[in-house]
Amino acid sequence: MDQPNFSALKVDIDDRIAHVVLDRPDRLNALSVKLLEEIVELAAWLNIRDDVRVVILSGAGRTFCAGFDLGDFTRSGEESASVTDSPRRSADTGRRAAEAWTNISQISIAAVHGHCVGGGVVLVGACDLRLAADDAVFSIPEVDLGIPLAWGGIPRLVREIGPALTKELVLTCRAFGADEARNIGFINRVVPAAELLEEAESLARSLADKPLYALRTTKEQVNAVMEEIAGTGRNAADADSLVYAMHDPESKAASARYLAERRRK
Repeated sequence: MDQPNFSALKVDIDDRIAHVVLDRPDRLNALSVKLLEEIVELAAWLNIRDDVRVVILSGAGRTFCAGFDLGDFTRSGEESASVTDSPRRSADTGRRAAEAWTNISQISIAAVHGHCVGGGVVLVGACDLRLAADDAVFSIPEVDLGIPLAWGGIPRLVREIGPALTKELVLTCRAFGADEARNIGFINRVVPAAELLEEAESLARSLADKPLYALRTTKEQVNAVMEEIAGTGRNAADADSLVYAMHDPESKAASARYLAERRRK
């Protein structure tokens, strides 16, 4: 099956390793509905590629991901036209993308540089292994935006860093750097920014040389245990929470204040 054509992703296959790049640098790789739909499509394609054993996920430009593109809830047009049939479907696209990425048969490696915000943190949490440049900064601003963290983000964080830290980081919306992300167990390794992709490639090569059956079985076993600890399957209703928040007056006012403050900076 030929590789699908993507407009918001770059995908290159090189000797059992797929290099996937979030490719909206002019929008700081914000997760538009179109980009999220392409992740779902890419995941389905990867699942039939037995020749690909490892996938590296990175971001184009100066930052990894600015989070969900809020404009896609209300904006119509070319980039979101394929999924504007209902607000709920748009709101649910991120959960479907995170689930699809979690369940690809390959070992996935996140290579994070610059800012990683909101939905970008969830997408990194859907990867099996995570490297961060020493300049990486993580933040989860959803509560300040007046919306709950969705897309299965809560159970992913709880099982990675525990309930207390999940509550702190999600409720306070404070930023945290690469070293803290490693210390709390969210990131495997912090490397110099100039060496990030080289380190990710080296790790991918070492994994790609290992037996395929052992790689996939280990991933499946770990994922099964994690689902028992805090399953993400129950999060199908996340989209309803997002849609409600987008119509709740207090939540809408909080979002407007947050976006106005960001524009002033």
